[in-house]
Amino acid sequence: MQRLAEADVVVVGAGNSAFCAALAAREQGAAVIVLERAPQEEAGGNTAFTAGAIRVVYDGVEDLKRLMPDLTAQELAITDFGTYTEPQYFDDMGRVTEYRTDPDMCELLVRRSRETLLWMRANGVRFAPIWGRQAFKVDGRFKFWGGLTVESYGGGPGLVQALTAAAGRKGIPVRYGCRAVSLVAGDDGIHGVVVRENGRTSEIGAKAVVLAAGGFQANPEWRTRYLGPGWDLAKVRGTRFNTGDGIRMAIDIGAATCGNWSGGHAVGWDRNAPEFGDLDVGDGFQKHSYPFGIMLNANGKRFVDEGADFRNYTYAKYGRVILEQPGHFAWQVFDRKVLHLLRDEYRISRVTKASADTLEELVTKLDDVNATQALASIRAYNAAVRTDVQFNPNVKDGRSTVGLDVPKSNWANVLDEPPFEAYAVTCGLTFTFGGLRIVPDTCQVLDVDRAPIRGLYASGEMVGGLFYHNYPGGSGLAAGAVFGKIAGTAAGQAATGASP
Repeated sequence: MQRLAEADVVVVGAGNSAFCAALAAREQGAAVIVLERAPQEEAGGNTAFTAGAIRVVYDGVEDLKRLMPDLTAQELAITDFGTYTEPQYFDDMGRVTEYRTDPDMCELLVRRSRETLLWMRANGVRFAPIWGRQAFKVDGRFKFWGGLTVESYGGGPGLVQALTAAAGRKGIPVRYGCRAVSLVAGDDGIHGVVVRENGRTSEIGAKAVVLAAGGFQANPEWRTRYLGPGWDLAKVRGTRFNTGDGIRMAIDIGAATCGNWSGGHAVGWDRNAPEFGDLDVGDGFQKHSYPFGIMLNANGKRFVDEGADFRNYTYAKYGRVILEQPGHFAWQVFDRKVLHLLRDEYRISRVTKASADTLEELVTKLDDVNATQALASIRAYNAAVRTDVQFNPNVKDGRSTVGLDVPKSNWANVLDEPPFEAYAVTCGLTFTFGGLRIVPDTCQVLDVDRAPIRGLYASGEMVGGLFYHNYPGGSGLAAGAVFGKIAGTAAGQAATGASP
């Protein structure tokens, strides 16, 4: 087989985690090549489809000013950023994963989140507060809630652009339209990658390989095999190229798997969105303001506690619940009192929406829904709302319902002020939780006997063990960056003989 090129480190993938690995390996003096299966106009993996939110530890505004030095005095004056400490991050990771998260991986994620983002900043990535999505204005000041404060400038596409530019400055070539097919491996470890490029198969030699090619969410056969029946019908929020190739390549040479293979990050997504993500829309098909309304299924019934927690801690698991409903869809219903609180994604042109001046008219416009039962459900909900408790979107306000089979624990408002609006959603799968087993502090891949595979590293979505059942919003990009940097550093040291 023709050998196309040689490098110290080959990184498979070109999203957030892959570029962090490539930059870290280059810092160790390694010659690095990045392989991207997608053409350049679709590059960036799932990162390109995100809003760019990154969950990071900060003990106060001074930490945020180091990360975002262009914050103005006026912005600081009108914003209550609060804090998001290591104990809070640990508590959130434990609680939402039902305490299944790998403790060593979780500790690395939390304790290295701040230093990793500062390192990214030094490499040209800019960050900004998420005023539009994670804060509400109260008494003239923005107040952040839910522990998620920071996003990459320009969202996911901006993050990909900044990391791609950083790689260019460091002399790291990116081969677009170059699909990794298999690993070149022997008893002494990894020697390179077999690739398919321009219709020809060839080999790229390497002393170490970092796999950062995402999960298997774009593979309907694997989704059905591992997540279960019906998951072939889910929409894919992001790239069509994350089909599990990186995981398969590693398994083929004896790598061990771990984590929540039947789980994934799945959200409410526009019912009529395309099969895969659309870069022109980005994450605009998501519909995450459900805590301020109610959700009805095809039978016209509520089926989940919309106000169980801040949306940051429920949205990644409620997509699965929506998929389990009759017809795999639901309608989110709001009234005028909360329309100003709806996130920007509710105002895009490509949205499945119904509106009316009466509830009786609205339920007739909810496609494929039992209108009679829907109206009865809304009336029963309205009668159960505790109107004696003040509504406050910035805290878990305890404004709940009483006596319903499916309660609403917070942010319950009577639906009584027209106009009424409803939005149809289905399940949008972001990434899968199952993946490869690694040594956490080096990201070296382990084989089925739990022995390290020489020269093979992995990071990002294709690593298992960190997320189970659910995840705190923004921790996916944080984990990709943290473990990408760890993997790249270890791979670069192994390939060049540099000291740890």
